Amino acid sequence: MTLDFLKKSQKGTIIYVNEEKVPLKLIEMGCLPGNMVEVLQIAPLSDPIYIKVNDSFLSIRKDLAKEIEVELI
Repeated sequence: MTLDFLKKSQKGTIIYVNEEKVPLKLIEMGCLPGNMVEVLQIAPLSDPIYIKVNDSFLSIRKDLAKEIEVELI
């Protein structure tokens, strides 16, 4: 499943990141396979998604969240 399918307060482990579409800045901030991600908040129209990866808090667009595959914890 991809990150955009996680609901608020769900956690997952990143298993794949499409490095061609995900900006290097997000990868440097911890969006790497093996790291845990938690959805903290979802905007009313489902875009953007506010997440916590390790100790970084990020807001990402839904189209980028579709490029990150996760496994539910």
